Amino acid sequence: MNNQVVEVSVVIPSKDEMNTIGICIKKIQEVLETHDIRYEIIVADNSADLTPDIARSLGATVVTPDKMGYGYAYRYGFKFAKGKYIVIGDADNTYDFSEIIKLIEPLRNNEADIVIGSRFKGHIEKGAMPWLHQYIGNPILTFFLNLFFNTNLSDAHSGFRAFKREVLETIEFTSYGMEFASEMIIKAIKKGFRIKEVPITYHPRSSGKSKLSSFSDGWRHLKFMLLFTPKYVYFIPSIFFLLFGLSMLSLAFFNIHLGYSPGIHSSILGGMFTILGYNIFMMGIFTDTYVARKIHIEMSKITKTILGKVTMERGILIGVILTFIGLAYIIYLFNIWVDSGFRILPLRGQNIMGITLIILGLQTIFYSVLLSILYENI
Repeated sequence: MNNQVVEVSVVIPSKDEMNTIGICIKKIQEVLETHDIRYEIIVADNSADLTPDIARSLGATVVTPDKMGYGYAYRYGFKFAKGKYIVIGDADNTYDFSEIIKLIEPLRNNEADIVIGSRFKGHIEKGAMPWLHQYIGNPILTFFLNLFFNTNLSDAHSGFRAFKREVLETIEFTSYGMEFASEMIIKAIKKGFRIKEVPITYHPRSSGKSKLSSFSDGWRHLKFMLLFTPKYVYFIPSIFFLLFGLSMLSLAFFNIHLGYSPGIHSSILGGMFTILGYNIFMMGIFTDTYVARKIHIEMSKITKTILGKVTMERGILIGVILTFIGLAYIIYLFNIWVDSGFRILPLRGQNIMGITLIILGLQTIFYSVLLSILYENI
């Protein structure tokens, strides 16, 4: 098939799967030849057994990644793929490659750019998936991915997928491990690609032991998601801290009684939480800006709005104004203290309000410069 125009490239990562790699390759060959589809099979292998020999004997192209890792094996294998459509799946025969047409047809009909074989919309055979993965791990991780990135997937971590070559040419993959599955979806969504699920059957492993590590691989998926959702990691928590901090400052400053008499401790608490909230919010802006420029994806609406309205010069001006107001208020309180013969101290922690404004002002000045560097890529 390699001397003809290739329509479908099937890329399979493998590591010590000599008992099943042959089954997978034969299924691919049978179904694609039955449908008269020109194809190639690329096995990205790091085995210590006969897996690569079996794959070669059946006509597959075997390449050896120079680094270890599930995600890296795919990335390495993609370098050799020539097909219009790319299909990926595991070498352990848990995904039935006889169902490969289900994944290719929506791409051919231009109904989607990426097609995911959903085990949860299809059928999971007894013993195919550990109880922890089936009822806790996969549903929870899929829930968070849907929440963070506004998707509606049932099986975000299925490894049986097909996608157009444009996806491969547009997205820069960086994952080394199992989080590759999440990376593809997250970056595809941010690039505007269409994703569709089709039901598939998931089978038990024929032999050998699964290479999945439930907790470490689950954490890698979640950690990768968190890197791309400043809204939930930074913005929402920061708003909570800011509202709480400003409320405490206001209660103390205006001496508002809500079941207790606010004083210096309320002011200190309010100032601390206000500064904390502001810093977390700015960390979200920095992270969002850096990630967007690093991998060329769209920023969040919050970041885009702020960058569109607040230039470095405006940010510095705002910082100077806040600092000046805070400093002027501190000087005013100091004069009252001096005029009283050093007897009248500021009540209810008014000085905390002034100090908080000074700190926020100075931070705004320096943050404006840093944000300009990140955004303008000086």
